[in-house]
Amino acid sequence: MNRDEKSATIAEIAAQIEGSEAIFAVDYRGISVPQAAELRSKLRDADASFRVVKNRLTKLAADKAGEERLADLLQGPTALTFVRGDTALAAKTISTFNREHDVLTFKGGFMESLSLDEDRFKSIARLPSREVLIGQFAGVVASPLTGLVRGLGSMISGLALQLGQIAEQGLVSGEAPAEEKPAEAAKETPVGASDEVAEPADEGSQDDGATAAAPGSEAEEPADDNSSETDKEKEE
Repeated sequence: MNRDEKSATIAEIAAQIEGSEAIFAVDYRGISVPQAAELRSKLRDADASFRVVKNRLTKLAADKAGEERLADLLQGPTALTFVRGDTALAAKTISTFNREHDVLTFKGGFMESLSLDEDRFKSIARLPSREVLIGQFAGVVASPLTGLVRGLGSMISGLALQLGQIAEQGLVSGEAPAEEKPAEAAKETPVGASDEVAEPADEGSQDDGATAAAPGSEAEEPADDNSSETDKEKEE
């Protein structure tokens, strides 16, 4: 490999490091070419790639990408898995493949700022894939909405049934209430009926009131004719 080829390889690995959400390092001793091809094919479903690297060139690429943690993993034969998509699915794929062939040894890795040892790697491998998690989340969100729609439908159906029964009994109709009959309206006391209009006094009662003496006053009696005549005789 000449200098230009080495430079191109370093730039390519640096780009893979920068574009990965997670990187897994394994010791690949014992893996065959067909097995490596099989693993690469399965990792494509997780948007991940499997690459056997030269440690010295990879260290230069890690320095170029600013990833210092990777240098500690580049001891002995090393293959790197660059994960750009589903980290859990990629870890599950490697774990399943290794259970079937038993040719890989996990050396370490990191996922964003989290460093991964073998126990953490296995824990990630036991997680559901991203598609499964999205499906479960969608089911959780849709479940209460479905229950709400069913509950509202049941309430509306029950209300319609009750209104129908009430209408059949004649308690509810679409007609306006009938106006009151005149006879019933006459029974009610009209506004201002308590104010009585004064009627004109009877003429006979007015004359009697005019000639009647005022209370406490005495009526003059006509002079006696006999007493006047007696006075005249005395004067003669």
